[in-house]
Amino acid sequence: MHDTLKIAIALALLRILSASPAWAADAQVVYPTYGVHNPPSYSPCETPDCLYSRGPGEPSDPLYPLYWSTKWTMYRVYGNYEKHSPPYDGRPPAPLKEGKDYEVSTGATYYDSTWRGDTGEGAMMEYYEGRCLPIFPINNQFSCAFISLGNRAFFVTYDKDRPAGMPPVCLFSDLNHPPRRDFIKHLPYSKGDSKRLGGKVQGYSFWVSRGGKVMQVGVAPDRTKNQDIMFGYGFQSAWTPDKADPKAAPYRHPQSFYFSGFPGYPPPKKGEPQKEPAYPFAPIVSQNYTDFAMVKPDPAKTWDQVAEAMKTTPPPCQLFGPSRQMAATPPPDKTPPTWGDIGEQEKSR
Repeated sequence: MHDTLKIAIALALLRILSASPAWAADAQVVYPTYGVHNPPSYSPCETPDCLYSRGPGEPSDPLYPLYWSTKWTMYRVYGNYEKHSPPYDGRPPAPLKEGKDYEVSTGATYYDSTWRGDTGEGAMMEYYEGRCLPIFPINNQFSCAFISLGNRAFFVTYDKDRPAGMPPVCLFSDLNHPPRRDFIKHLPYSKGDSKRLGGKVQGYSFWVSRGGKVMQVGVAPDRTKNQDIMFGYGFQSAWTPDKADPKAAPYRHPQSFYFSGFPGYPPPKKGEPQKEPAYPFAPIVSQNYTDFAMVKPDPAKTWDQVAEAMKTTPPPCQLFGPSRQMAATPPPDKTPPTWGDIGEQEKSR
């Protein structure tokens, strides 16, 4: 999922795509994103509008600038993560050690809410350098990007390290738009997340079950072993000037995007063979922004990468498929869940 799905939250976020090479023109690949990347009706929310009201004493909702660009550092945390929940103030806290408990990689995000086109409104690109978004049950040791133009979202790979058999551009979803400027209204405020960094950050997060039910607000205690999936976002609590446009009105800058990656299987013990393919063990992932600023993205360096794909229907992505292939080994209910397992997974137009 981009910030993504990201959730890609990536926020993401998400459906196991068909293993068939045939693509039905009238099929719509939609991933439940709880109102962040598509209409609330596509997600099993607790309320029809997927909105959360703020209680007494809770801060007002931050708002994205009209457009912005940022670099970020991504931490894939795979050791002692249960005792050290995000949000993180930079690197994961001691005693977690790089190379032993977490891996570090970098990337960048570009956002423009003023973009308009035949596919809708808003443009966004998340670029992952050397380590792709680790929410899929595939080896993620390659560069990738998620580009959303209106409602169409594409997955892009590059000549320098593209996995064999993967197309340069594939269709990730035809109903997955960039987060709206006020997207945080779709996430519950977490006092625990906010307190973890002494109130410097406003944290918003929840855990959902494989079926899509919200199981817990706040990251701690960790629910990875319950096979639940987490999505969280942090904004700086202080209103600060923009680095690129210091004369603009101060605002609360995004601090980090934290979420469950593919929980996979732990790395093999010494002397044991690695399962193939090498799935990323990513129970907790955090993308921490490093130079967020109101810099309007250059289309030539961002969305133009999918200009030709916008004119046609590129092949569907096969990013979630391998998790179903593993089901023949462990019982289906023990198969590690991905964002593609959440709730209703595909609708027809």
